[in-house]
Amino acid sequence: MAADSSSRNTKRVTITDVARHAGVSTAAVSKVMRNAYGVSPAMQERVRSSMAELGYRPHAAARGMRGRTYTIGVLLDNVRNPFFADVLDGIRDELKDSEYTVLIGAAGFGAEEQARVTRSMVDRQMDGLILIAPATPRSEVLATAAETPTVVIGHHDSSDLHDSVIDADDLGAALVVDHLVQLGHQDIALVSAAGNRAGRWQRPPETALTDGYLRAMEHHGLADRALVHRAAYSDDGGHAAGLILLSGDRRPTAVLTGADVAAMGVYRAADDLGLTVPGDVSLVGYNNTAVAALAPVRLTSVDQAGHTMGATAARMLIERVEGRRDRAVRTTMTPRLIVRRSTAAPRSR
Repeated sequence: MAADSSSRNTKRVTITDVARHAGVSTAAVSKVMRNAYGVSPAMQERVRSSMAELGYRPHAAARGMRGRTYTIGVLLDNVRNPFFADVLDGIRDELKDSEYTVLIGAAGFGAEEQARVTRSMVDRQMDGLILIAPATPRSEVLATAAETPTVVIGHHDSSDLHDSVIDADDLGAALVVDHLVQLGHQDIALVSAAGNRAGRWQRPPETALTDGYLRAMEHHGLADRALVHRAAYSDDGGHAAGLILLSGDRRPTAVLTGADVAAMGVYRAADDLGLTVPGDVSLVGYNNTAVAALAPVRLTSVDQAGHTMGATAARMLIERVEGRRDRAVRTTMTPRLIVRRSTAAPRSR
């Protein structure tokens, strides 16, 4: 009796089978699987067509034994910051046609917790790491990057050991101050995360943002009116900061926060205090996440191209995984101010 179709082709398809079917070498198939640079679109289509027709699925365990797991670890402090969603979308879109799988580690804000998650990713033999504004001490990140291909997003500290993707945060702060001063504001406060942590990173994004804000206030002759309040980049952090700033004797007429998620906390605090945005206080966020465009918020925000940052970081990381170790690459995003309804001329008191 002839075997039915369900019992045929039970033997696992190999890379050799794919190469033979596509009429190319096994090395060519391997390059396509690794999404290696230099592979032509025609070769990509030819090999992937054969893989699909044959039902080929790479064997993860076998790949790990050859020294590669085809996994990329992404470290972030929490999943509630919508900016991270933009960055992750960029990473995903850049890697969607490759064999790499992205695994996320949401480690919280603590340095030790983040260090522990990073070590766990390394212990699991991930091929590379993307660290988003890590609180982990710089010395530990450098030690990790010396052994595992790493890209750092956010921090302005450069190193030969890892690639960097940053935003020109000082310029972003200046764009906001210029806009608010043109509207007539003088009492402009900044809500920023703690920066310049001793023994760690000298130029995290919040430090660059604060420096840009202070310089811009000085440029407009408002140095004596500058006010920086430190708070976590979270809704709760922004809410606590807003309650303090907006209920004090020196209430600002405008507030800039270093993240949209914190701006929403300030927005909530203003409402709790019976104040309106922008009637009583103008509000500006940073990141230009999807929430900024939502009605009735319509938050003025600095766009730092989160999706592009993520895609760029993923591309740079794969280059490192594939063998580029002779030089470090640093890419800087140029911020843009997106003006919406949350900013207006100050109301006379």
